[in-house]
Amino acid sequence: MALSSMTGFARCHGASGPYTFEWELKSVNAKGFDLRVRLPQGFDELDAHAKKRAGELLSRGTVYANLNVKRTNAAATVRVNEDVLNAVLKAAALISGKVDAVAPSIDGLLAIKGVVEVAEPEGDEEEDKAARGAAAEAFDKALDELVAMRKREGTSLGQILTQRVDEIEQLAKKAEAAPGRKPEAIKAKLAEQIAALLDTSDRFDSDRLMQEAILIATKADIREELDRIASHIAQARELIGKGGPIGRKLDFLAQEFHREVNTCCSKSNDIELTNTGLAMKNVVEQFREQVQNLE
Repeated sequence: MALSSMTGFARCHGASGPYTFEWELKSVNAKGFDLRVRLPQGFDELDAHAKKRAGELLSRGTVYANLNVKRTNAAATVRVNEDVLNAVLKAAALISGKVDAVAPSIDGLLAIKGVVEVAEPEGDEEEDKAARGAAAEAFDKALDELVAMRKREGTSLGQILTQRVDEIEQLAKKAEAAPGRKPEAIKAKLAEQIAALLDTSDRFDSDRLMQEAILIATKADIREELDRIASHIAQARELIGKGGPIGRKLDFLAQEFHREVNTCCSKSNDIELTNTGLAMKNVVEQFREQVQNLE
């Protein structure tokens, strides 16, 4: 299965009878899946169709779907509401002798709310039904385009994530080969520290110091963390190769990477190993940022 991004955009135009319409679909990152549909009056029944189809093809991301509809070759009817107009004229006549004001003009009267009424053309039920069906088909096409775009972006994300995993592996090998973590180097460093302490005081117990040195050397060993990082690398490659909606699993894996690398840094007793750990931490963060865009 292909990888899919959670971001994408699609637009689809259509027409049926006197109607023309346009769908716009926009998808953004989200923890779960949510479809938010905006429909004009008379097309409300498309909400259920849109949510059913989108739910079948998408598992994560917030999708905004907007339908714009226009009706051509149909003029609106304009009429004057004589009841309202007569009431306004009567009111004007009552106050005309009480205030010093000019008589109302025609454009002023027509601007009063309720005097002029605009009636939209009455629709034909068969035409309306056909338009809703065509709009539903257009939504399906727009949704397919959105899915295709998300997959194209997902392919690019997969390549980036693979590069980041390769970088983590290279840095892990560099950490494993660091001279400072070899037993001989740890032993020599501890021996120097013990000798320095013994030179400053005769109150130190050499046997106790040796036990403490062994304990410190054991705590400084990152073999277990490196083994877990290697395991996480194998899991990441397997998931990326498998594809599908793996965003949540890779996000969890990124957190595990971060935990092991932090432990390596905290255990480090060598500047080279510390720098390698910090570099690995930076790559893990880049890996995690890209995973946030994955379905």
